[in-house]
Formats: sequence, structure tokens, C-alpha cells
Amino acid sequence: MLIKDLYTLTSFENNDGAVTAQIHLNKDNNIFKGHFPGNPVMPGVCMIQIIKELTEKATESSLFLSQTSNIKFMAIINPNITPDLNLNISITETEDGFKIKNDSSFGDTLALKMSALFTKI
Repeated sequence: MLIKDLYTLTSFENNDGAVTAQIHLNKDNNIFKGHFPGNPVMPGVCMIQIIKELTEKATESSLFLSQTSNIKFMAIINPNITPDLNLNISITETEDGFKIKNDSSFGDTLALKMSALFTKI
């Protein structure tokens, strides 16, 4: 975990590259004190890092984000209001690494969609 104590992985399932995971955000993490004071918002770059870490866990590989073809932030993630997130990651191995498609949500709200290529390092 790159950012210590940012989240807890509460559930993880990998069925041949179809990953479903649930995480719980730590609303007291220092990152939320600066982003933004009095109105905490999960930084988009932190969500991308979490997706990378879950993909590394699923593939048992060290990875580098080498290309994104689509990233859409669709809803604000406030750790005080919606600390529990669901992440679905579809992973396809290629000769260059792993293509992924992700959707991250809380409840019925889609918060993030991402398509990317991670290469092995």
C-alpha cells in the first residue's frame, strides 16, 4: 500500500481476471486533511493507485501504469459520507502487460470508470 492506512481491503475475489473488491476508506487519513480542509474528497490519483494495487494483487505482478484510454470521475467520494467502495476490475493479459477495465462505485452511484494498460516491472 503506497499510502499507509488510506483504506482497508474488506473483500477480494478474483475469478479468472474478474476482480470484485470492497474497500473501506479511513476518513482520518492525513490525505483528507489537505484535500480539502473541511470538505474531504478522495483524490482521483489515489483511486488510480488503489486500482493498480488491486490489479497487482490479482496478477501477482509489480505493475506500472503505462497508458490510459479512458478515465471518468463521475461522483465525488467523501470518506465521511461514503467510506465503503465497490471496485470491479476486468483484467486481460496481453503481450505488453494487463489491460484493465474498472468501475468503482458506492451504493448505486458510479464514481469512476477507467480503462488502462499496466505493464510489468
